[in-house]
Amino acid sequence: MTGEGRMRRYVVRVGLAGEVATAREGSLRRYRLFAERDPRALCGLDPAGEWNAGQVMGLMAERCGVSADPECRTGRDVIDPGRTVAALDAFAERLARAVERREPVLLGTGHPHRLLDFYASLAGALSAAGCEVLTPGAGCSVDITTRFGVRGHRLDYVRGVALVREREPLERGRAPGAHTHSPLPVRVALAACAAGSGRLPGLVVGDHGWVCGAGQLGFDSIGLGDSDDPAPFVGQAEGRVSVVVPLDDAARSVYYRPLTRYVLKRACLSQ
Repeated sequence: MTGEGRMRRYVVRVGLAGEVATAREGSLRRYRLFAERDPRALCGLDPAGEWNAGQVMGLMAERCGVSADPECRTGRDVIDPGRTVAALDAFAERLARAVERREPVLLGTGHPHRLLDFYASLAGALSAAGCEVLTPGAGCSVDITTRFGVRGHRLDYVRGVALVREREPLERGRAPGAHTHSPLPVRVALAACAAGSGRLPGLVVGDHGWVCGAGQLGFDSIGLGDSDDPAPFVGQAEGRVSVVVPLDDAARSVYYRPLTRYVLKRACLSQ
């Protein structure tokens, strides 16, 4: 069996694609929120098109493989593993171009509890291959609106990957970083780039607000997207985001390790 075939089988076996944990009800709600231009669903994207809820669902069916039937309202979402693997290949190809061009790269995540290791492995491989991994604005304040009100955060970097931490976390000693869809962290990081060395990233790698926020500002961006996160896929459809890999982005951290190895091998970055 080919490497692509093994990867398709793997992502289905561990639930990163195929039938995933994401609930259909939650996805439909997010599609409606996106259509209503709710900032919680936009992730920093300012869509050029109208994008009503039906159009969003149609796009997600095309890009992810979820059901396009509006009467399908319950159960779990389904992500087409073929689309996942094809997007991983495109993701790897873009990383390889970054290395060929020696582009500065900025990596960030709104899912540090799940995806930090995935991005950190990419950061290490890119750095070893000669790309500068940027870490601008460490320690800068980022005030993010949450369902509990505005909370103060600070920008931090772990193994070359940007994330935010609450300045006064409710619970101490937990895994690093806060979950967020906000584009504010990437805006703060990019502003720090411009104000500091002036060296801007040629590529931004991330998820949620990182990939959408950077793409909206005109930076080439690639990342991961779940079936209930339409913003990156709309950004891709409108030409603001280069690559989005459809997969469950809230699985156990260890499940993403084979994806890391697959991407690095495809990009000729295996360490």
